[in-house]
Amino acid sequence: MKKISAYWLCQIGGWSTYVLLWIFFYYTIRTKPSPFFFPMLSFDTITGLGTTHLMRIFIKRSKILDQDIRKQIIAIFSTTLFFSFIYALVIIWVNQLMQWEADQMTQYTFWNKVVRAWYGYFLFLLIWNFIYFTYHYVEKTRKEKLDKIRLESLVKELELKTIKSHINPHFIFNALNSIRALVDENPERARTAITELSNILRSSMQAEKIEMAPLERELNIVKDYLELEHIRFEDRLMVEYDIDEDTLDQEIPPMMLQTLVENAIKHGISKQISGGKIKIVSDFIKDHLELTVQNTGALSAARSPEGFGIVSTQNRLKLLYGDKASFDIKNVNGNMVEAKVILPVANI
Repeated sequence: MKKISAYWLCQIGGWSTYVLLWIFFYYTIRTKPSPFFFPMLSFDTITGLGTTHLMRIFIKRSKILDQDIRKQIIAIFSTTLFFSFIYALVIIWVNQLMQWEADQMTQYTFWNKVVRAWYGYFLFLLIWNFIYFTYHYVEKTRKEKLDKIRLESLVKELELKTIKSHINPHFIFNALNSIRALVDENPERARTAITELSNILRSSMQAEKIEMAPLERELNIVKDYLELEHIRFEDRLMVEYDIDEDTLDQEIPPMMLQTLVENAIKHGISKQISGGKIKIVSDFIKDHLELTVQNTGALSAARSPEGFGIVSTQNRLKLLYGDKASFDIKNVNGNMVEAKVILPVANI
């Protein structure tokens, strides 16, 4: 059995209370019977229910709730004015048509009656709108706080897992052995490699402190990582960059690009006997920033959509941008895997 939504429960409950109150007042404080009281009340209630529902549809389609609070307040009054006028116009017209009016109302003109009714219905619908907007404002605020908590939790989890992968004994062993081999052979390169390793570890530990970082900063971290890996893979690792300089100041989630490149090394290059190529591309496509990481290899079960790097990227994009960002990973050109992130750009 389909469950009734909270909205309709509130509508039914509210208008039922409205009917009961009018009936209570009719039987307790009336001075004389009104033969058309119940037909008028029934029509008034049905018209009110329809008016408030149409008003809700208008509010949702106009996306008033997505605007800032000041515009929402203005929208409350303007929307209430319009729909309360329609409400009053219909009620007065039908009452006159059906001759349901009380004797004392016959002295007023049609438009005078409409204006008098308009005032009353305006106050009533204003209360309805106030409750409706307050509910959604509280819900939106609660959801934003919940999303922020989830994002902070995800960033911390990403940071911990990233640090763990970087200080993994196997990784440290390979990096230090590579540096050790360079100490006598190429001391300058060894010093540079130590700096690169230090930059990677420092960046991992700083990821928790920031939500967004310039692409240029993230790209420098990736370059340090790839330079360090090049010592291990030597000629088996080829790196190509195709970076639009105008994209370097764009803000992206920290360590996101690094995660995609690590996946490319782990699941792509390291699996190839003869090595392969990694290509990193950034460009503006229409009003979006497009980041692409390509690597030699093939998408397999070992690099499935359930992997931590892919899942964390998808979750972060969802929390930060909603439906305005996207992530996709697929095989391209026969022997390449492409991971692509598309981010919204406020100003280009």
